[in-house]
Amino acid sequence: MKSKGFGKKSLLGFMGAAFLTVSACSVNPATGDRQFTALLPADKEADVGAQEHQNVEKSFGKFMSGPLADYVSTVGAKIAANTERKDVQYKFHVIDSPIVNAFAVPGGYVYVSRGLLALANSEAELAGVLAHEVGHITARHAAERVSQGFLVNLGAAVLGAAAGNADIGRAAGLGSELYIKSYSRGQEHESDSLGVRYLSRAGYDANAMAGFLKNLDAQTKLDAKLSGKKTSGFNYFSTHPITSERVKQASVEAQNYSKRKAVVNRDSHLQKINGMTYGDSADQGFVRGNNFYHTKIGFMFSVPEGTKISNSQAAVMAKHNNGTVIVFDMGKVQQAIPPLDYIKNVWLKNQTVGSAESIKVNGMNAATAAFTGVVQGKSVTIRLVAIEWKPGEFFRFQMAIPKTVNSAFMDELKKTTYSFRRLTASEKNSIRPKRIKLVAAKSGDTVKSLGARMKVDELMSQQFMVLNGLTANDRIIAGRLYKVISD
Repeated sequence: MKSKGFGKKSLLGFMGAAFLTVSACSVNPATGDRQFTALLPADKEADVGAQEHQNVEKSFGKFMSGPLADYVSTVGAKIAANTERKDVQYKFHVIDSPIVNAFAVPGGYVYVSRGLLALANSEAELAGVLAHEVGHITARHAAERVSQGFLVNLGAAVLGAAAGNADIGRAAGLGSELYIKSYSRGQEHESDSLGVRYLSRAGYDANAMAGFLKNLDAQTKLDAKLSGKKTSGFNYFSTHPITSERVKQASVEAQNYSKRKAVVNRDSHLQKINGMTYGDSADQGFVRGNNFYHTKIGFMFSVPEGTKISNSQAAVMAKHNNGTVIVFDMGKVQQAIPPLDYIKNVWLKNQTVGSAESIKVNGMNAATAAFTGVVQGKSVTIRLVAIEWKPGEFFRFQMAIPKTVNSAFMDELKKTTYSFRRLTASEKNSIRPKRIKLVAAKSGDTVKSLGARMKVDELMSQQFMVLNGLTANDRIIAGRLYKVISD
């Protein structure tokens, strides 16, 4: 949950331009190089990209700056220097997000997430991702995707999405989620091919792209396992569909390029991300067990045992094993009003309000209301809580509670409401996000021994393996640097 941009607004609203069209592609018979005929004037494409770049920044917040951002730009420049399109000025940015993803928009704008930097195990792997995205721009896939509505406002409320019923969320006045259209299989294959070419031309190991695709696949499967789902939601592969053929093709494509003196730069990449925030940052808030902390804004709250918490750009969502869904976000009004009036006249405007009352939560004015709803054909109780953080600004709990839960669990949910409190100055300084830490393996170290150093709640060895791009057949090498997650 971002420290700004809460409440009722779309995360990203890209508008397609009517004049954007698909480019024509031909192959030079003498060189085998693809030649792209630009059907959109370069200055128009640049203008569209500049506008969309502003939208990206509004949605994800300011891009990261400093050594990491400079590193990505330097690697990206090496790739961009080897493309066919000399009319594009490429610009590379790092988004402060734990989600493993990368995307591009027309005009040469390429974005990678902090989460992707953490997963990459060499400069060559990072270069492979950037080369793939540059390939989408070269082949004009990015322009085509914008023309088709690259980013779409689904209009689905967060609570509705979490509970499986959008009507509940709309009734509670929640903001919309984000959907990014995926590339087609053909577009992905073409960008993989172009990316491998650019990777090799820039002097990098051409096999790095296939290696990173395997790492991404392993991360996606691990995320699904950790969340107990078949898919892990919004990540790299939700917008870049992966198939075994893609990995195989990238490997085959790499064989066409010389491996002599190919750059990998494994240790230097690891040194650059050493100490980098892992997972959610202080700007977004982060989870520790059953607690959610936001040290930048200065609050925390707890959820019952057996509840899985996930943090997004729009809200904090939690789901209990018994089916209860909790959504926590923020709402604002232009002038100060009591929390009870906020619930009745703003949050649930034009809706029937059930039992509603004013309460106090750790010294803060608050109010709560309840009404009956239906989720997936089953009757549930919807409990709303608005807590005044400052005049005109409210933190909000929304709970969809199955009728089958017992009174003891209802008491636990009440404790969740009253657990919301302001952090002390010392807590703000002492409670910190997790970070990437490098360790040098010693003789006798194993995946299990190094995995035990991972500050994660479950599947420590598996998370260590995926983070370091290891397979079941790999062995730990004494003296070699490995990544672990540290407090």
